[in-house]
Amino acid sequence: MEYGSISPVTMFINAGPVGKVVMAVLLLASVWTWVLIVEGVVASVRIGKAARIARSGGPAGLLAPIEAAGEHAAGFDLPGESIGEKRERVAEIMSRVGRELMTKAEGGLPNLAVISSVAPFVGLFGTVWGIMTSFAGIAQSQDTSLAVVAPGIAEALAATAYGLAAAIPASVGYNRIGASFSRAGQQVAHYVEDKALAVTSGHIVASRKREAA
Repeated sequence: MEYGSISPVTMFINAGPVGKVVMAVLLLASVWTWVLIVEGVVASVRIGKAARIARSGGPAGLLAPIEAAGEHAAGFDLPGESIGEKRERVAEIMSRVGRELMTKAEGGLPNLAVISSVAPFVGLFGTVWGIMTSFAGIAQSQDTSLAVVAPGIAEALAATAYGLAAAIPASVGYNRIGASFSRAGQQVAHYVEDKALAVTSGHIVASRKREAA
């Protein structure tokens, strides 16, 4: 194996079969990481923006399922239910729908966590294999010169670099996007509280008007 440069492409081309597999897996993991990061950022920003607009009196947008669930729940009058109990029931149903919405939007976060924890070990496997290749070269050639050892060591370090390239963005993305989703979830929770109160009050007023008529 000849290494004319230390570019990732050159390292991949000159690596052995096992090294190529390890680097290819880590490269795919790195690409997938950035896809998940972009999806997570877009989803958290959209949900947070939708919650702020809805709380200010605008359309529900992405939170329309939550609003629809609240309207549907408020339309039922349970016997002996007080106004406070009805408000709690409506808020609980809306919160359940909100949690389902957030869980669906956060779908990529567990994958980021897996990549951030597994990628370094996959890279470490490539590192160990490269070092073993170096020792095998020494044993075969009966020579400990740098020319014999260097290719295997270079492959080992390249695998480590590929692993870090996948793990570091995944770890940072997981933590930052998780915090962003947490803030968006708080906005959704505030919207649920406000909307549950408004929906319940609106249905109570409408019911009393019907009774008076």
